[in-house]
Amino acid sequence: MLERKGKSRGGPSRLIEVDAWLDTSLWRLFHGLSRFWEGVTIVSRRMRVRGFSRWVTELTGEAMTLGVAGFVVLLLLSQSAMKMTVNGLPQQADYSVLFLDRHGNEIGRRGILKANAVPIDELPDHFVKAVLATEDRRFFEHWGIDFLGLARALSTNARAGGVVQGGSTLTQQLAKNVFLSNERSLERKVNEAFLALWLEANLTKREILGMYLDRAYMGGGTNGAAAAAQFYFGKNIRDVNLAESAMLAGLFKAPTQYAPHVNLPAARARANVVLSAMVDSGFMTEGQVVAARRHPATAVDRSVIQSPDYFLDFAFDEVQRIAANLPQRTFVARTTIDMGLQKLADESVDFHLRQFGKTYGVEEGAMAVLDDNGGLVAIVGGRDYGLSQFNRATRALRQPGSSFKAYVYAAAMENGHKPTDYVIDRPITVGNWSPQNYGNSFAGRIQIQDAMARSLNTVAVQLSQEKGVGPGRVAALAKSFGVETPLRGDKTIALGTNEVTVLDQATGYSVFPSGGLSSHRHAIEELTDGDGHVLWNADRDMPPRHRVLSEQASKSMIEMMVRIPEVGTARRAQLSMTRAAGKTGTTQSYRDAWFVGYTGNFTAAVWFGNDSYKPTNKLTGGGLPAMTWQRFMEAAHQGIELRPLPYIDNPLPKPGSVKVAQAEGADGQPVLARPTLVNNSAQKVLADIANLFDSAPVAAAPEKFAATAGASDEALARR
Repeated sequence: MLERKGKSRGGPSRLIEVDAWLDTSLWRLFHGLSRFWEGVTIVSRRMRVRGFSRWVTELTGEAMTLGVAGFVVLLLLSQSAMKMTVNGLPQQADYSVLFLDRHGNEIGRRGILKANAVPIDELPDHFVKAVLATEDRRFFEHWGIDFLGLARALSTNARAGGVVQGGSTLTQQLAKNVFLSNERSLERKVNEAFLALWLEANLTKREILGMYLDRAYMGGGTNGAAAAAQFYFGKNIRDVNLAESAMLAGLFKAPTQYAPHVNLPAARARANVVLSAMVDSGFMTEGQVVAARRHPATAVDRSVIQSPDYFLDFAFDEVQRIAANLPQRTFVARTTIDMGLQKLADESVDFHLRQFGKTYGVEEGAMAVLDDNGGLVAIVGGRDYGLSQFNRATRALRQPGSSFKAYVYAAAMENGHKPTDYVIDRPITVGNWSPQNYGNSFAGRIQIQDAMARSLNTVAVQLSQEKGVGPGRVAALAKSFGVETPLRGDKTIALGTNEVTVLDQATGYSVFPSGGLSSHRHAIEELTDGDGHVLWNADRDMPPRHRVLSEQASKSMIEMMVRIPEVGTARRAQLSMTRAAGKTGTTQSYRDAWFVGYTGNFTAAVWFGNDSYKPTNKLTGGGLPAMTWQRFMEAAHQGIELRPLPYIDNPLPKPGSVKVAQAEGADGQPVLARPTLVNNSAQKVLADIANLFDSAPVAAAPEKFAATAGASDEALARR
């Protein structure tokens, strides 16, 4: 019994030991933490700051916190830039293309014909210094982003009250040239900064400078300093003097504005600024540049047609698509461009921007013109290629507004409607969306052709929601017409909320004058190799045109659209020699203004707006776009066989009913320069022959001829 009682007491005693050990361990743990916290508190008290120092510490801490947060945000924004560099530097196209217009005249080059790269060590020292003095004086000191240079530029611009100096480094400019476009946006600037850092981390300074000098656009259709030296001065870049180097360095800022073959006084003035910059930066002394100031450079005479650079960029892309499966990489491309029409398009857009741009608060315009076979005969991608190479006619996505309604009405006509059918213009709600007409009024019972002429929104939405039509059908029809930009096909598509390009609109509308056949849009007529062998021909190798809209629907569309310039919203687009058809478009807040129209000969789309999407001063499609279209078409139809619009009984306008829009005090309408019968090469040969005749020695003296003639007369008399 005693043993059993002793054993029973052993269990509780072990539990007491475990409890005591646990209490002791916890006490020691908390005691240790208490001592540790006391030590931290003592140290913190020694580091405590008061008064002014405390404010400095607090502000520094907040700045570091905000800095870390900002860095995280920038890191997120840089993801697109990181993706661009996954495969390293993009490879330059190895194509070499000489472009001819439709008449066989040379209009420019693209690809590696620019010139072979010249090593940086072989470039003249004064040329490198001229570039660095004007573009990036601290190039060898910063690491891609020059904060000191940016601060200096901001200060200079603030004092000048405008942008007179840029803050981008040479590395940032290279990043833009290699990876990005010239589109102005915050995203592009962020990507540009991160790409500049990537370039600095992966390339040496000499490699960056060499790539910049080899790839920058230098005007005249040339890329790179070596090609520019050859084009402007007929010299190898290694042989240019100081005055020529200063003129070349001045081209980087605005190659079109300061191109010496276009504006020699401006080029010389800019070169003088470069020389002053070299002195200010300490690269040269005033004594070393005085000779270059007294004897400025003179460019080689380039009395040839100005290079249509926006067109060449687009045509070069088309050549690369065509030649993807060809073994050759060197081509001569005969294009569809008509340089007379190209000059008209440039003049028409520039004329209205100069006359009315400030009044309407509009800074940019674009235009695309197709002939009756779908050939791109003219394109305007912006007001100045030298300032911005971004092609607003082929790459800018803008809402077309009511000009997109043509596809809605085409789908309705295909679905069985007729222009004279009646619809009820009334309030309509689709889901939670209730579109309104301009002026918030409704016309009641109205014919479809009148609703289109008046551009009634509610009627277009009604038609797009009908059974057999639908937003998806409208989007599919526009795609079959040649609109290449992906369309969402949502309920708002009827009012033109899906973004498209100017060339998309010209392509789509060209279906109507063709009687419903596909657009067959193209910029290249023929590709040959250096020996003249035909490698690709548009008539032979392009798919044949096919029907995308029935003849009856095409007839109905032309009958409706021909009324818009006569009784609708585009009265300023009427032509004096033939009836025209088209549709205006104006987007929300007046951000975009369009007119897209056609005759039997040409289809053209015109857009005006701002790159920043800033609203214009109530500019509508019936204003500058219609006036620009009319100014171009009036001249473009001079001296050619007029093709009437199909399905129209009377293709001629009423005599005296058309007044061509002109600005007050402006010159008359432009005149189309007809092409010469021989190309530039043949003209040069004929000129050389004429010079040989002029310089040929006289066979005999006049006295000898007279004596011989007299002798002959006497001989004849004796006979």
